[in-house]
Amino acid sequence: MTLRAAQIIADADVIAYHCARHGRSIARSIAAPHLRPDHIEERLMYPITVETTDHPGGYRGALDDFYEQAAARLAEHLDAGRTVAVLAEGDPFFYGSYQHMHKRLAHRYPTEVIPGVTSISAAAARLGTPLCEAEEVLTVIPGTLPEEELAARLAATDSAVVMKLGRTFPAVRRAMETSGRLDEARYVERATMSGERTGELAGIDPESVPYFSVAVVPSRIANPRPVPDTGEVVVVGTGPAGPLWLTPETRRALADADELVGYTTYLDRVPARPGQIRHGSDNKVESERAEFALDLARRGRRVAVVSGGDPGVFAMATAVLEVASQEEYRDVPVRVLPGLTAANAAAAKAGAPLGHDYAVVSLSDRLKPWDVIAERLRAAASADLVLALYNPGSKSRTHQVAAARDLLLGIRSPETPVVVARDVGGPEESVRVVTLKTLEPSEVDMRTLLLIGSSQTRAVERGDGRTITWTPRRYG
Repeated sequence: MTLRAAQIIADADVIAYHCARHGRSIARSIAAPHLRPDHIEERLMYPITVETTDHPGGYRGALDDFYEQAAARLAEHLDAGRTVAVLAEGDPFFYGSYQHMHKRLAHRYPTEVIPGVTSISAAAARLGTPLCEAEEVLTVIPGTLPEEELAARLAATDSAVVMKLGRTFPAVRRAMETSGRLDEARYVERATMSGERTGELAGIDPESVPYFSVAVVPSRIANPRPVPDTGEVVVVGTGPAGPLWLTPETRRALADADELVGYTTYLDRVPARPGQIRHGSDNKVESERAEFALDLARRGRRVAVVSGGDPGVFAMATAVLEVASQEEYRDVPVRVLPGLTAANAAAAKAGAPLGHDYAVVSLSDRLKPWDVIAERLRAAASADLVLALYNPGSKSRTHQVAAARDLLLGIRSPETPVVVARDVGGPEESVRVVTLKTLEPSEVDMRTLLLIGSSQTRAVERGDGRTITWTPRRYG
């Protein structure tokens, strides 16, 4: 308790606290040394905690009625001129029962909220380990979330505290394991109180876990992981433009890596982390980059090969797997994690032009001849597929867009909608809808992706002046 809290209790006429049907209150037990015999005590007993109810409004309705009644009881004291101190374990505004009183009374009576030490701070202190350091992100998660959501949030953060255990503990433990955090996780029960227990979360018996306990994934900087027996290569995609497009699984892989390998432009999208080593290179040395990453993994390093978009779509996954198939690398673990590809990102910005069947083609003739590209464009256009065209042009490749446009004009209507999407998700994002006949090759570069509609694709100007496109799911 803070000195201010002790003073407030000493000056109060009424002491109120919430409790379950058993009548015991942790908040009251903490404040007990400061209570006077002449204090009026208001015990606000919950009608239900986790059990079912026949209340017409269900569980939430029963609690809402209880809070209204409890607030009315306190209002009687306040109207009579008495000062009321509502006790709350931890901090009143951190998952505290007091919040429900505050919403019902604070606008009617002068109110002061005294901050307290949260269970998070107490747990870290009892574990004797920092929660987060430098630029690490701490996430506070209620254990009542669905298990998959728990796993995703645990995977996506640096440090975490999971509250509200008890019945939720088995799901929380499984989520820790799914997200790869179980070995780091610690357990704290009744921090700073009698019956306190701490330990590694993996070794805790689920049947012994009370509600007043937390799971802690502490700072990785302050608690470095042991060096693994074997290394691995994980190929990850950053999406079209970085952090907003990362999946929780990808965030976890990037955080877990000892070393990052990739094209410098893509590496720059990944936040720097203490202790990680970054190896940037040019975008034309994919095989060499893959071999370098696999050599690091053979020496026991956890390596993330960073790619743009989805690593399996015209990106680094193929290069890594090709080298990994060589005899000397057959025993190196390799994983590929999906990412948001540029075609889907561009389509979402433009509407839904990929709503029906579509084909994905790279216009780059650096690794395959133009005759092959032209034949594939001709076949896809003749099948009336929407086309997503990657790598349309660069400083050294300037003729492909014009050649593809002229070829398609021989098969498609000149009025076919074309989405010209440049730097999607980036600071220079531009998404325009033109027609096939007005597509200007000089306005297309390596950061541009083209979506060429089918005979069914529609383009409509909205009331805000924005043109959207979509391809109907029904054909013909």
